[in-house]
Amino acid sequence: MDKIYQIKKEDWPEPLLEIPQPPEKLYARGKLPDPKYIYLAVVGSRKYSNYGKDVCQKLITGLSGYPIVIVSGLAIGIDSIAHQSALEAGLTTIAFPGSGLNKKVLYPKNNLNLAEKIIKNGGCLISEFEPDSVATVYSFPKRNRLMAGISKAVLIIEAEMKSGSLITARLALDYNKDVLAVPGSTFSNNANGVNWLIREGAIPVTTSEDILEALGFDTSSFKETLRYQSCQPEEKAILQLLTEPMDRDDLIILSGLETSEANALLSIMEVRGLIKESNGQILRL
Repeated sequence: MDKIYQIKKEDWPEPLLEIPQPPEKLYARGKLPDPKYIYLAVVGSRKYSNYGKDVCQKLITGLSGYPIVIVSGLAIGIDSIAHQSALEAGLTTIAFPGSGLNKKVLYPKNNLNLAEKIIKNGGCLISEFEPDSVATVYSFPKRNRLMAGISKAVLIIEAEMKSGSLITARLALDYNKDVLAVPGSTFSNNANGVNWLIREGAIPVTTSEDILEALGFDTSSFKETLRYQSCQPEEKAILQLLTEPMDRDDLIILSGLETSEANALLSIMEVRGLIKESNGQILRL
């Protein structure tokens, strides 16, 4: 669905119907996400640092596999990194540009290819502006309220004290949404805004698990997945064999490893808390 279309009111994401100043119309290109998914807005500085880029990629990658939609504004900087990281993690992402959706006016022009990727991978572009409307100074704060309004929480990654990201954060607070902020260096102007938000009560975020908890997910499975991902291939192979407790000798035979190599590996895995030997049998923890 590559054409611009007006979203029927009954198909609007429900949170947008609840904000104080809902839009009169909504246009879209692409497919609207599953209504059951949870929206997370991710915004930040256009003049991002390597730290901001790396933390944005890491945090969003850690959300892979969860029914989460990454929302951002298609802008150069952290917005673009958030969209791209979501695509690479297999997450749905949607963009609220500060312009109409016609390719001739879509802002910024440099992100036309990213916009097409978002649509191609099951996401969409949404705007309340008429399709041929060009971006203006006033259109960005207007679209920021939609990003804050549609989302359950807003994550701020790098922001100066006077920035669009802080406007989005303030709107989120007005709408009773959670504001999450990544702490930054006291030596960086890009961190002034986020560190101020944390002092004012924003939830500090350093891991993907922090985000999942803020969004209301049970993170016990997340911890298990994270621990499993950190295993070496040989350790993963052993864990896959341990669907039920097993005698050490049987496990070694099934592993295909030399006895000395297998015993050393099992000892390491027990120290790491991955397995436990009890009554002559090895079980997965």
